[in-house]
Amino acid sequence: MKLFLLLVFAGLCSAQYNPNVKAGRTSIVHLFEWRWPDIAAECERYLGPNGFGGVQISPPNENIIISNPYRPWYERYQPVSYKLCSRSGTEQQFRDMVTRCNNVGVYIYVDAIINHMCGSAGGSGTHATCGSYFNTGTKEFSGVPYSNLDFNDAKCSTSNGEIQNYGDKYQVRNCRLVGLLDLALEKDYVRGKIAAFMNNLISIGVAGFRLDAAKHMWPGDIQAITSRLNNLNTQWFPSGSRPFIFQEVIDLGGEAISASEYYGNGRITEFKYGAKLGNVIRKWNGEKMSYLKNWGEGWGFMPTDRALVFVDNHDNQRGHGAGGASILTFWDARLYKMGVGFMLAHPYGFTRVMSSYRWPRSFVNGKDVNDWIGPPRNSDGSTKPVTINADSTCGNDWVCEHRWRQIKNMVIFRNVVNGQAFANWWDNGGNQIAFGRGNRGFIIFNNESYNMDVTLFTGLPAGTYCDVISGQKEGTRCTGTQISVASNGNARFQISSAAEDPFIAIHVDAKL
Repeated sequence: MKLFLLLVFAGLCSAQYNPNVKAGRTSIVHLFEWRWPDIAAECERYLGPNGFGGVQISPPNENIIISNPYRPWYERYQPVSYKLCSRSGTEQQFRDMVTRCNNVGVYIYVDAIINHMCGSAGGSGTHATCGSYFNTGTKEFSGVPYSNLDFNDAKCSTSNGEIQNYGDKYQVRNCRLVGLLDLALEKDYVRGKIAAFMNNLISIGVAGFRLDAAKHMWPGDIQAITSRLNNLNTQWFPSGSRPFIFQEVIDLGGEAISASEYYGNGRITEFKYGAKLGNVIRKWNGEKMSYLKNWGEGWGFMPTDRALVFVDNHDNQRGHGAGGASILTFWDARLYKMGVGFMLAHPYGFTRVMSSYRWPRSFVNGKDVNDWIGPPRNSDGSTKPVTINADSTCGNDWVCEHRWRQIKNMVIFRNVVNGQAFANWWDNGGNQIAFGRGNRGFIIFNNESYNMDVTLFTGLPAGTYCDVISGQKEGTRCTGTQISVASNGNARFQISSAAEDPFIAIHVDAKL
């Protein structure tokens, strides 16, 4: 009996690492601050047809409304209750989005804020997205409800209740993160409220959760909450499917808290990935792309089956979080496309693509003082819809990196080569590299200041292939560069150092 229970527990535990994406799909996209009706439409018209596995959405539950003078993006990370109304839409719009996305095989992953409620400076009143009353002074949140009994202040040892020393794991987990009221997650009542919130989302049809600020929660508390979660909705998922869990744990090494402490609960956001890849592609600190031959665990990253990877996220593209100036973002489009292309071609980790909005950057002493600005807004403060231009790009200041041809086609590339071994590596000792994925795909980069002209073994069947970076296969022709693979598997690649996108990718589904 003990062995049986142990096996059951191990099965439940291991299932938390499965992203639950539809067979043949391998990446999700973060549609940061999008409205629910826009996400529903995007699932149907673009994400489903192009093989995206899912969408990470912004927190769907009630949050404080902050005016300073405009509503910042980070108000979404200051909960007031677990009611499903936000500037992205109503509960009914949320339900409609989940149903419509699930019906086209694009699943929804909720950014869950369970470490804390809104900040101590929030005051009191009903200035929240559902109008619930709260009082941060007395720690009353009537929409849950929570009271002063449900917070960690008594456990925090610092003079002001704030984290003062990140080298002290007790402070990091028991004290307030930037003033946010820290929930007492060891209390059964609090665990029950959080689990009920997450189970409501599961019943609606979500596939999993990003756990924000997981580093600021004790791993055992997270396990106690996730063990209460129901299996996924069988309308869309196989019986017994467990919700995918991925935890935000910033661990660049040398800190009091290690990402490995959280392996038992689900996957972890591997922040070293984007920081180190940015250094390599920018060629900073003597880094070269040829060093990427042993990318992944060989670079000190967590095991591939525990990692959720990304080039940038909503925090570090603004200079917050981890990685510093090396992080590649849409502001550096040429380098960014190379970074995302490499990530989607390489087998390490489960991949998430970023989709952003523009804001007016303004630097003072090297810091962007406008990094707080919320999503594109109408005059009444409401979020602007995502409009689609004739050329498939987005309007209204939505960047939509996931719609860039190069990135969309690499999402498809990853689907095509899924399960194939990393193979046929080549480099010039510097910043020209190439590698394949079994006999189904091949990619080559020229990040040098001089032109490239090489003949390499691709491992692919003979034939004419469409480069999916400069164009793609449409019917019986290529809209971009054609690559001929000879009967011996060799192909010639010529890439100018001045090319808009100095890399080429081919795969068997892009063969004429």
